[in-house]
Amino acid sequence: MATRRYRLTPTEQRTLWAQFKAGTTMARIADGLGRHPGTVQNAIRAHGGYTPAVPHRATTALTPDEREVISRGLADGQSARALARALNRAPSTVTREIARNGGPSRYRAVAAEAAAWQRAARPQPCRLATHGPLRRLVAAKLAAQWSPAQITGWLRRTYPTENAFHVSHETIYRSLFVQARGVLKKELVAHLRCVRAHRGAKTTAGDARGQIKDAVAISERPAAIEDRALPGHWEGDLLMGLGQSVIATLVERHSRYVHLVQVPSKATQDVVDALIREVARVPGQLMTTLTWDRGHEMQQHRRFSVATNVAVYFCDPRSPWQRGSNENTNGLLRQYFPKGTDLRGVTQRELDQIARRLNTRPRKTLDFQTPAVVLAHAVALTG
Repeated sequence: MATRRYRLTPTEQRTLWAQFKAGTTMARIADGLGRHPGTVQNAIRAHGGYTPAVPHRATTALTPDEREVISRGLADGQSARALARALNRAPSTVTREIARNGGPSRYRAVAAEAAAWQRAARPQPCRLATHGPLRRLVAAKLAAQWSPAQITGWLRRTYPTENAFHVSHETIYRSLFVQARGVLKKELVAHLRCVRAHRGAKTTAGDARGQIKDAVAISERPAAIEDRALPGHWEGDLLMGLGQSVIATLVERHSRYVHLVQVPSKATQDVVDALIREVARVPGQLMTTLTWDRGHEMQQHRRFSVATNVAVYFCDPRSPWQRGSNENTNGLLRQYFPKGTDLRGVTQRELDQIARRLNTRPRKTLDFQTPAVVLAHAVALTG
């Protein structure tokens, strides 16, 4: 069947947005509508992935017929109160209607109806559009790779009593993806953790890993580690780049504090050597356990434990959620190292700079405190 690429009808638009909201792919939506995929894609991107508001008249609003009665009554010299009685409306409703549309001598039903729809148009200018200092502050934080949720939480902690500086993360997303608003520059989308052309759902999938000799399962990890009450327990993994290039990532469970480690290759010898060197950089006894996945890069985990006195535990196969903090951190790192990046040219100094940026960004899971502050406070309490 031939596909069409001209404007969608109102019925087709309603079908499109209902299916998109339900998670149907754009290709399937286009196929079901008999439309060109580009037509569906353009319609979704034009609204940033947000279902457009459908204009409708409120049940309490004046109708075109009522406005015509007001217009004719004014021409005949009737008072607003008399017109209100004739329409079974409150006098204040009629007087406000007349006042906002030019007064008794200039009131016209058609013009008043058009003006009412214009005033009801959505979306109305958002706070970012009308508050310059807030807009500039949000733009600066986005440019520093802060997420909209982090910005929202930080603003509420920094300006607890100044409501003018409070903005929801969805308002920030809308201002980025719906460029018709003309609030935030489109270039700032590139600083988001997941760069998309529009707001949409995301899916993740785990992968199977091999067997590790003498691996101690996560089920044998002490229960005290689970509640994250004390620092010193870490999660680790490799972030993959182009051509099997890698960097190692270490995340402290209590504070989400990050260490990034330069690694020559994913061979177990190189990985374990790099991790041993990195543990030597960790202050005091701040690393006592390490939880890793089932990747072959940790085949020499016993050598690592002997050299560092750090116990290693392994997640169950295909269970990345058991290292949730590390998985989330690797996702954050894709802002700096998108998939397909060659990681072989990244120096340890550059990795330290990126880790410092992550450790000084507020985290929602930490009540919008930074990992550096949380870890410092925990270390001070434990002496």
